[in-house]
Amino acid sequence: MTVRISIDCMGGDHGPSVTVPASVAFANRESDVRLLLVGREDAVRAELARHGATDHPRIEVVNATEVVEMDDPLEVALRRKKDSSMRVAISLVKDGSAQACVSAGNTGALMAVSRYLLKTLAGVDRPAICTILPNQKDGPTYVLDLGANVDCEPLHLHQFALMGSALVAAVEGHARPTVGLLNVGAEDIKGNELVKQTAELLRADHAKGLINFYGNVEGNDIFEGTTDIVVCDGFVGNVTLKAAEGLGRLIKGVLTSELKKGWLNMLGALIASRALRRISQRLNPSRYNGASLLGLRGLVFKSHGGESAYGFEWAIRRAYEAARHDVLSRIETSIAELMPQATAAHAINEQKTA
Repeated sequence: MTVRISIDCMGGDHGPSVTVPASVAFANRESDVRLLLVGREDAVRAELARHGATDHPRIEVVNATEVVEMDDPLEVALRRKKDSSMRVAISLVKDGSAQACVSAGNTGALMAVSRYLLKTLAGVDRPAICTILPNQKDGPTYVLDLGANVDCEPLHLHQFALMGSALVAAVEGHARPTVGLLNVGAEDIKGNELVKQTAELLRADHAKGLINFYGNVEGNDIFEGTTDIVVCDGFVGNVTLKAAEGLGRLIKGVLTSELKKGWLNMLGALIASRALRRISQRLNPSRYNGASLLGLRGLVFKSHGGESAYGFEWAIRRAYEAARHDVLSRIETSIAELMPQATAAHAINEQKTA
């Protein structure tokens, strides 16, 4: 089966100079993918020619005349730029031409346009941004929300836990992934009211066998791999993500700098070069680029705006894996099973407004 992915080529800090070569590299790597490159046709085709991919058999160019800039207000992205590369790329998912969309554009605009065009799944009030972080067990820890919702209620964090469980079950093959609730301590008495009330909801689901709730976890547990999933509000999650990425780059920079100081250090670096390369790969934030917007009726993935072609290619891979594993239908099924009352109410509301 061919996996079709639409790429917002104009989004991000670098536009086609990053998105197009990343797309070409990924298309060359995976024979069962078809990429729809959306953007100003002349710019996209010029970049394809630069990389010798003008007539690539599995790459198609879709023209879009406008660009959502990184500082555009939401109203501009939603109401005025109706032929933006971001909107057209998401529309391709809506009409079934693509199974997933990848963009490095303005996060707020991407979430707003995606939610407007695709709508949310039954039983989901707010979409959440989910990504993976490395842990000591040499596996991923899924963390959400990472910035889509800075002000949350317990209901929202509860839904994030359900969606995260469905995602990990689909992609990682874990039938009952463990869920941790990010807190300032592991004890039940700690934390604010949001965390305490969310913990009550998750404990009730755990008692019913609906979710595998581990309990409260702290920041260090993310990187120790204590749980498969860590749930938090978007404010805390975004700060955690940016701090982790900064720390990864700091460690990599310090190692590189110190190993170049003196011939003895350089000799040691040469001897340990294989191990150092593996360390560099494991701590490289670009390898974990590509966050999914969970809760929408379509797969949308967000790349960091300033990423390199290497990092953007990883975002495409996240979208590819999600589409290949049919994550969307599995999340929808999971939400319907775990929250039947909410999905029934959602269906009734849709019939009334139809």
